[in-house]
Amino acid sequence: MTLRGRLTAAFLTVVLGPVLLGAFFVGTTLATVDQRRSAERLGLAVGAVRTSVDALCQQLRAAADAVALRGADPVGRAGAATQVVSRGLAAAVLVTDVTGETAYTTPGAPDRPWLDCAGPRRFDGPIRALTAEVELRDRAGAMLGRVAAAQLVDPGFVARLAAVTGVEITLLTGDAGIAQTTEAAGVRDEVLAAAAPVGDDRVTGTGAGRYVRRAGPVPGQPLPLLLSVPSDQSPGLHAALVAAALLAGLLAVLAAGRLARVTTRPLAELAHAVDRVARGDLTARVPVRSHDEIGRLAGTFNRMTRETQSYVAALTSSRDQMRGHLAVLGDTLASTHDLDRILRVILHSAIAATGARSGAVLLVEEDDILVGRCLAGSDGDDEAPEPAALRVPVGSGVVGAVAATGEPRRGRVEPGDAPPGEPGRTYVAVPFAAPGAAADVPGRAAVTGEAAPGTLGVLVLYDRLGADGFDDDDLVTLRTFAGHAAVAVENVRVHEEAQRLSLTDPLTGLWNYRYLRESIRREVERASRFGRMLSVLALDLDLFKKVNDTYGHAVGDAVLVEFARRVRGEIREVDLAFRQGGEEFVLLLPETDARGAAIVAERLGAAVRDSPIVTESRSGGPGSGPVRIPVTVSVGIAVYPDHASTAQQVLDAADAALYAAKAAGRDTYRVAPVPVRPTAEEITVRAGAAPPEDGMPRAGAGGGTRHVADGGASSGPHPPRQSRGR
Repeated sequence: MTLRGRLTAAFLTVVLGPVLLGAFFVGTTLATVDQRRSAERLGLAVGAVRTSVDALCQQLRAAADAVALRGADPVGRAGAATQVVSRGLAAAVLVTDVTGETAYTTPGAPDRPWLDCAGPRRFDGPIRALTAEVELRDRAGAMLGRVAAAQLVDPGFVARLAAVTGVEITLLTGDAGIAQTTEAAGVRDEVLAAAAPVGDDRVTGTGAGRYVRRAGPVPGQPLPLLLSVPSDQSPGLHAALVAAALLAGLLAVLAAGRLARVTTRPLAELAHAVDRVARGDLTARVPVRSHDEIGRLAGTFNRMTRETQSYVAALTSSRDQMRGHLAVLGDTLASTHDLDRILRVILHSAIAATGARSGAVLLVEEDDILVGRCLAGSDGDDEAPEPAALRVPVGSGVVGAVAATGEPRRGRVEPGDAPPGEPGRTYVAVPFAAPGAAADVPGRAAVTGEAAPGTLGVLVLYDRLGADGFDDDDLVTLRTFAGHAAVAVENVRVHEEAQRLSLTDPLTGLWNYRYLRESIRREVERASRFGRMLSVLALDLDLFKKVNDTYGHAVGDAVLVEFARRVRGEIREVDLAFRQGGEEFVLLLPETDARGAAIVAERLGAAVRDSPIVTESRSGGPGSGPVRIPVTVSVGIAVYPDHASTAQQVLDAADAALYAAKAAGRDTYRVAPVPVRPTAEEITVRAGAAPPEDGMPRAGAGGGTRHVADGGASSGPHPPRQSRGR
């Protein structure tokens, strides 16, 4: 592609790309907002329908009860039925004997069968009426038959439901169906056609610009209804967006062509002379024919070629000298654990040794993505890109192919192979692997998307100054630097893993007791410095010794692991979870008062109580298999600085509250009592004082009523849970 074509494409990408993306985003956003609004309306309408039908069923059931109270008196039953119908409590009353034969029915009753309020979910026949049935017994309790009170289901009934909900309603029956009479026939046909793929809780659109949702049949609402609302979106919106995007594209094409033509016309005169230098002839000179920008460019180019010749000679000498210092450099780099500093030193040394213009070091992450750790130019200044700014999938481009195959590469950049960072016309890239790992796998395909075995990253350099490209000597030099980078990266990772293992529990993966002592001290200091609250939760699995004695310690360990997983799922990212030892755990909740801590305690209790832990039996006998182990947890809560003034004191207060929860019957939580302070130390706070602007709980701020640890009655919105058994 010519320079003019590249400039045109770049201009169109910069200008037209955001326009198209913006139009697509606006159209998608408006459609999403419209669908969400319609779904909210339909959700409210479904609730209103269920409430209305349930109220009607209750009314019919009460009417049937009123008739059934007459017992064995046929005259009384007939009078009561007539009175129920006359008062409008039901449209008809039917009395049947024990054999199901009709004993009495009010005049004008609709044809049967009727749909029972408590009837089946599927009803294939036409729905004539909705009924509620009760048993008819005499004074001795003997069964005499059944009494059914019915309400007509007709277009008027459907219209009343539509008026209550504010949406269009279609009653789906076994025949052609009864639809809302205010709908046009074409719209009604669209809605009925959309009824088949619609689920009970799913909202879908129709070709007529409406959204449809089913409402039943479900227990308590046996009518198969279809609710629909019109779309609020203007029908011509998408057409306007497409027209605007096309107009912007036409203007961008015209402007791009004009700009590229004006820019590239004078540069074409310089292209022939530059080609000679590009082929390696550094003695070539460009004739200076004018004093404008092109003339100054030609003079600058001539000076550059002369300086490049001398620079190449200097680089050749300095490269040999640099190789003699690599051994000392490797010892120095392996003695520190600052990985970023190590990689910067390696990259700068590699650039100085090879005479490259720029380079980068990329490391392989767990998701097989090469992430840039440092990027530098020949002047020694770091570009310091963000990790997300230099990301290359393994197997993509030149650098990704080197990581995938484990084989070094050098050459020219081909169109479409865009190295990350600041790509140059020539490159040399070398993978580096953990010491002792076989990173080079000859013949390995670069399209697997996975890094070669043992590969830690790639060291890549661009554009060797003063030369047409990198040679085999540069490749050998870069291999040496890559070897030092591999040793440094592996040392740092081993050091970090050792630190992690020293602070985590090997069974559950939570932080251990050693890190708990350090963390609670740090969090108390932070809470004190910024005037915040810190909640401490002491957790203990109830009767855990019985689990170990009954199922064995292997099953007990599996219970602890699953409990730790559920704990992690119920806390925030800023919260810290620790295994103190055995079945005892501790949670630190920064910026959380007693009310918030109680909510967390309730969620934790429900998470383990409502779902027994399923593990594989370790007995190995013929009856072995999955075991469901019910587990409950007791929780003690203490808050800094309400309950204690030091890290150890707040931890002791939470532990004491845990004992109170155990004494209260287990499977509950208790909050430590607030210690009584001397009157002289009390601070009067004005009633109704405004909370801090950020809304975070502050030390000394009222958090509402709390549970107390003495096991007695408590006030507040969350009363203590009753014991589930010892």
